[in-house]
Amino acid sequence: MSVEIRVASEKDASLWDRLVESSPHGTIFHTWKWLKIAEKHTNSRLYPLIGYKGTEPVGIFPLFFQKKTFLKMVFSPPPHVAIIYLGPVLVDYDKLKRSKREINFVEFQKQIDEFIKEELKANYISISLPPGLPDPRPFQWNGYEVEPAYEYVIDLSKGIEYIWQKNYDKKLRENINRAIRRGIYIEEGGKKELEVIYDLMIERYAEQDRIVTVPKEYLLDVYDAFSENIKIFVAKYEEEIITGTIDIYYKDKIVSWIGNPRPRVKISPSPNDLLNWEAMKYACEHSFRYYEMIGAAGNERLHSYYSKCNPELLVRFSVKKCSFIAKCLETSYVKILKPMSARFRLSRRK
Repeated sequence: MSVEIRVASEKDASLWDRLVESSPHGTIFHTWKWLKIAEKHTNSRLYPLIGYKGTEPVGIFPLFFQKKTFLKMVFSPPPHVAIIYLGPVLVDYDKLKRSKREINFVEFQKQIDEFIKEELKANYISISLPPGLPDPRPFQWNGYEVEPAYEYVIDLSKGIEYIWQKNYDKKLRENINRAIRRGIYIEEGGKKELEVIYDLMIERYAEQDRIVTVPKEYLLDVYDAFSENIKIFVAKYEEEIITGTIDIYYKDKIVSWIGNPRPRVKISPSPNDLLNWEAMKYACEHSFRYYEMIGAAGNERLHSYYSKCNPELLVRFSVKKCSFIAKCLETSYVKILKPMSARFRLSRRK
């Protein structure tokens, strides 16, 4: 029996979310509400695809379509919404025997690729697979370029004392204790604190001649829709917020999502060490299993800082397929247009 692809509608939203919830690689970014918010803020059209064998779903795949001049582009996830990974969610992936699992995945991906080719006629496709989906071969067999990507994760199951003594190195523990003695303290926040963190990030990025590409309005919409899944921590010194983090809680994992900007005034030791420690303590106290530091392991500038807490290295995959013209346009954008656009927006802010 072959796989049939259907475009989901609002009436399928509850089914969609049940499939995300039950899959080992379904993330909060896959949920229906989050996808619709991302669609709203990315000038994209969302195609939430469900694959069926008969009446039984075998997988879901959110695709975001954008059209610009000569390019018809498909993303999963779309750019500029602080989603590092998305891609497919496969039903019963952890329960099926390998033969059945691979047959479903290969057939499902072939039909997804056919939809992209025939219905969307895309000439540029970029997909980042979620953690927990370790097999990029169906994409490779369909002509995609495959590259590894990395995340750091800490197993919280042994408890916070074990993490303090065994994961955190001596220098990191000393920095946390020194920050406390200096009078830095951590508080939980809400939407107001989210906006402060965002403004601190804009300042920090400007110092590095970079720009924050994630819209503040998007973050506020996400907060309103997912306030029960979002925890905001801020570090204060002399009653002033000096840094903060926006974390996401879903299933058994906390994701350190956005934030940790360096304070505008130099403070030693870094308050971010204490900030991350308090967030991890909260996760342990509320029985979460994993703490993921999203985007840190694959960043040459950040990995040495976050490796001090001895995390495990989690490997996932990104895949890409594009025409020759699309590849040339991508190269021109990355090397010429993107830097020029960034400099122009920075000059306007100054």
